Amino acid sequence: MGYPAEYKYTKEHEWISVDGTVGSVGITDYAQSSLGDIVFVELPKVGDALEAGKIFGSIESVKSVSDLYSPVSGSVTAVNETLDGAPETINADANTTWIMKLELTDPSAVNALLSAADYEAFISEETGH
Repeated sequence: MGYPAEYKYTKEHEWISVDGTVGSVGITDYAQSSLGDIVFVELPKVGDALEAGKIFGSIESVKSVSDLYSPVSGSVTAVNETLDGAPETINADANTTWIMKLELTDPSAVNALLSAADYEAFISEETGH
């Protein structure tokens, strides 16, 4: 599956889609396929102040638990409560299933993240494919 060109990506396998000063954050298709069947997502709380590169929650699969990292700094404005009852939604469509929305502290910070092409190159280097 491809990676949407309008998104930005992290080396920890999160994506962010920005609309004005609000960013929607999820995990990449590569991450969900590496994790396997997702059984639980620990969500941040609305109002939480997050720092770029810091943990904001975790995602649990039948294989392992992985930390989730905020791609940018900001304040949580919404969480995807659907994931409480249906975390496997991420497995079905990781590219459109957001985990949280953030009001960005500095919208230009997304420019430091990876483009879709850079992210694909990073995965190739990481996996040797």
